[in-house]
Amino acid sequence: MLYRIFSCCTLVAALGLTAPAIAAANTDHKTVTKSSAKKSTAAVSKAKTSKAAKTSKTAKKSKVVSKAVAKSSNKQITSRAIANARKDVSVSRALAMSSTLDNPGVQSVGVLVLNEQNGEIMYEKNADSLTPIASITKLMTAMVTLDAQLPLNELLTISQADVDTLKNTSSRLTIGTTLTRGELLLLALMASENRAAAALARTFPAGQAAFIRKMNEKAQSLGMRNSRFYDSTGLTPNNISTPRELALMVKAAHRYPEIHDFTTSSEYSFISNQSGRSMAFHNTNPLVKEVDWNIGVSKTGFINEAGRCLVMQATINGTPVVIVLLDSSGKYTRIGDAQRVRKWIETTSTSRLRAG
Repeated sequence: MLYRIFSCCTLVAALGLTAPAIAAANTDHKTVTKSSAKKSTAAVSKAKTSKAAKTSKTAKKSKVVSKAVAKSSNKQITSRAIANARKDVSVSRALAMSSTLDNPGVQSVGVLVLNEQNGEIMYEKNADSLTPIASITKLMTAMVTLDAQLPLNELLTISQADVDTLKNTSSRLTIGTTLTRGELLLLALMASENRAAAALARTFPAGQAAFIRKMNEKAQSLGMRNSRFYDSTGLTPNNISTPRELALMVKAAHRYPEIHDFTTSSEYSFISNQSGRSMAFHNTNPLVKEVDWNIGVSKTGFINEAGRCLVMQATINGTPVVIVLLDSSGKYTRIGDAQRVRKWIETTSTSRLRAG
């Protein structure tokens, strides 16, 4: 028994612990335990808070992603809607441009289709609207030149006065080029050469001002009450007329054999007295080369203010017609419109025959 007590005391002494120290140690152990418990609780609480925060962030991210997906989806839906709307518009335009028995489906702003045989207006659109007519003017230039009965074999020379200073258009007829009056008339009508048309007015015996006056007098005599001419080329937007009045001018021009020949020629070549080289000029209306077209008169025109224009006299399905197409947008629209008018006349003529 004494040995056991001694052993315990020896062990305690060896560890350097006294009774109070042991008590203190026990107290410290409890404190550490409590502190650890508190720390553990705090850690758990912090972990929960962190988890909650992460959950919240994840939720927010999820919401952001959802919004992004929704936005992307909305964009896709919007894009599809726009595409469908555009498709609908294209279809509507196509339907609007399609030919019917009452409408050839032309796109030109000003239109008149006249049956030259009986005077019937087959189709019209903005037929009485005044508009610049560009180089359609040159048909009047040709009639005034021919009415004056000036020698067509007389040699005329292009001068500085014939150069366009209004629109600054170019020309292959260089200053000093000498051609006959007939050749200049041909180039003015077929190739719409502005310097050629300017030279015709400048070399008029009574002068250029008198030539312009004759143009307006001729217009009045044809019943073109609202038409006005200020130059022989059509470069000025002040040269104005209407589809209805231009039909009168085309009908009158068709009575001149030279205008028929010159406006329907596909090309013309000559040797330049300036360069000694051959120069080839072509018709501005490609339809004159088409074998299935029977064209009596043709003239194109273009300046920005007038748009692209085309007037023709042609025989379609055995019927002589005058076609006036003004202010077409796009390089080929006026030609396409002429084709549509012809097809429309052929179709409606067949329909009328069947109905009869």
